[in-house]
Amino acid sequence: MSKFIVIGERIHCISPVIREAMNNMQPEPILKRAKEQIDAGAAYIDVNIGPAEKNGVELMKWAVKLLQDNFDNIPLALDTANMKAIEAGISVYNRSKGKPIVNSADAGDRVEFLDMAAANEAICIALCSKAGVPSDNDERNAYCQELLERGLGLGMEPEDIWFDPLFLVIKGMQDKQRDVLNFIKDLSDMGLNSTGGLSNVSNMMPKHIRPIMDSCMLAMAMQCGLTSAIVNPCDIRLMETVKSCDIIKNETLYADSYLEL
Repeated sequence: MSKFIVIGERIHCISPVIREAMNNMQPEPILKRAKEQIDAGAAYIDVNIGPAEKNGVELMKWAVKLLQDNFDNIPLALDTANMKAIEAGISVYNRSKGKPIVNSADAGDRVEFLDMAAANEAICIALCSKAGVPSDNDERNAYCQELLERGLGLGMEPEDIWFDPLFLVIKGMQDKQRDVLNFIKDLSDMGLNSTGGLSNVSNMMPKHIRPIMDSCMLAMAMQCGLTSAIVNPCDIRLMETVKSCDIIKNETLYADSYLEL
């Protein structure tokens, strides 16, 4: 992986509009959110259907086909605690523009999500945790190695495991931010891909501060080697930061019009 990969986070059942659309299988709000994110530069769209215990299989199949049929097989991250729903989504998934992403496994109760990704030749986001937030980077690394060894043992390629260092809320965990950045650098030094929900860092901050904080954290994380992030691509400041960092890291050729591309 070279150019930074943006995974759009805005199709999420926590949004009242999206939750209602999913409950009633109404395509328009979901297609609108998807188009906004794709137009803004998202390479993948995350489809978070929540626990979806009752209708997860049907809902994920519907969402995958809806999005890929309308947006030229846009690659998707399938996001739910319902493993059967992810498997169902993969069963109707078109890989012509990229493998599906399984979001997500960890070294604890969700480790079987890694097994399922391996069995279906999918990318897997692997949280470097087992139960809650790791106490330090030694613990993060232990879980990372455990997940890496398991994935490789199942025949996965290292580049198909995207490790999540767990971005932490700054309000209350300000002293832990440097640990996260250092661990991203460790992952990069090991040649491993990384991603995560970067907007967690600005959670509970005023709306006018969040884009500033997210963009600063993103720039610092990209410098440390972060290869992807789950973010709001409609945040103009954030996407300008991504594009500018890719220029500085020589992943994209500079042009005066680079912000428009």
